[in-house]
Amino acid sequence: MRKLSSTTALIMLLILTVIVSACGGNSGGNSGESSGSNDSGGKSVKITFLNSKSEIQQQLADAAKQFTAANPGIEVEVITTSQSQSPVEKATSLYSAGTPATLAMLDAGDIAKFKDKAADLSSEKWVKDLAQPNELDGKTIAFPFAIEGYGFIYNKAVVDKAAGGKFDPATVNSTSSLEDLFKKIETSGSAPLIIGSMDWSLGNHFLALTYAAQPEGDVNKYLESLKSGEAKLADNAAFKGLMDTFDVMKKYNKGKNDPMAVTYEQSSAAVAKGEAAITFNGNWLITEMQKSNPTGEFGFIPVPVSNNASDKANTSLAIGATKQVFIDKEKSSEQQQAAAKKFLDWLVYDQAGQDFLVNKANVIPAFKNITLQPTNSLAKAIVEYNNAGKSIPFAGNDVPGDHWKVLGASMQKYLVDKSDRAALAAEVEDYWKNVK
Repeated sequence: MRKLSSTTALIMLLILTVIVSACGGNSGGNSGESSGSNDSGGKSVKITFLNSKSEIQQQLADAAKQFTAANPGIEVEVITTSQSQSPVEKATSLYSAGTPATLAMLDAGDIAKFKDKAADLSSEKWVKDLAQPNELDGKTIAFPFAIEGYGFIYNKAVVDKAAGGKFDPATVNSTSSLEDLFKKIETSGSAPLIIGSMDWSLGNHFLALTYAAQPEGDVNKYLESLKSGEAKLADNAAFKGLMDTFDVMKKYNKGKNDPMAVTYEQSSAAVAKGEAAITFNGNWLITEMQKSNPTGEFGFIPVPVSNNASDKANTSLAIGATKQVFIDKEKSSEQQQAAAKKFLDWLVYDQAGQDFLVNKANVIPAFKNITLQPTNSLAKAIVEYNNAGKSIPFAGNDVPGDHWKVLGASMQKYLVDKSDRAALAAEVEDYWKNVK
């Protein structure tokens, strides 16, 4: 599988040049043009934007209205994916219906599936302002919408109390030291951890740490060995260590009496309010957390994959350019494509567009010219880890579109003790041997 640029090099270059902040429905399609005038061909035009970051649906809708106010000849309708659909499934269904979105935001690993339907954006102005090239087969066919990272998110006030002073996340560098922290938090009177049951989180983020934590650091090389059947997951050190950590997480889980009942919103609110100290998630969670605690301070702890403190993954966050946007050229008119390009330009170069990305959507843009400073603690933590060179690949960028649903379900079975580790490993191996 071909991948777009999402390497640590992109992140390191980005951090040197940009420090900004961060991580589906209804349906619709292209609606054609009507009379009027604008810069996109002399007629009023309506375009659609498929949003796969549901946590910013309202913010993106508001941004679309701002853009239309500044460009009255262009209307932008924002559509989103449902909780039961992956972004690639939604995009595919829209194509099947003959109404693809003008702009479609997908996970980075899925862009290649639509390369024959995507407009060539190589000559767009923003390409020169990318912190790192973002090419597929020598062309830029997608706009990198967000750079994101994930690990354990902790409430600083709660963990500081348990630590008896200012907590240093660097003190957690192994599975055993993580459990020691859980014990301290429990002794202080708080729930140590709450695990969100979301399949996308357990499948594409937690389980994918196995792929990112391989000693050679080459995600695609390891995935190829899984596809060929050469790799034996049950014997893999990173997988065994990661699942040791997950077993500890299950032991201290606030929601362990009914693990599948813990939603995205509930896990977020619990940590934001201090009802639990820690949850596993990404910097995109800040938008939801601020609903419960607008002024709260939060940080990241890397997820240990062993009891060896020298393992890079034990002190690193998974970070990468995740969401990517392509413009449909198959069904969209020239006027619609021109309007879509203008919207992307607005995001990169207009003050209101930049404000939306950084301050409203809380994402880290991949553009050198955007110099807005981060305003939330999770974004700052991402910056700090990357400045220190403490990052591993965001391996969810390299997996197929159904990985989160299929193997997320496998992880859910393990979460509720309906599957053991051997069965989980077998399901993962079977998935990769049969992947298309």
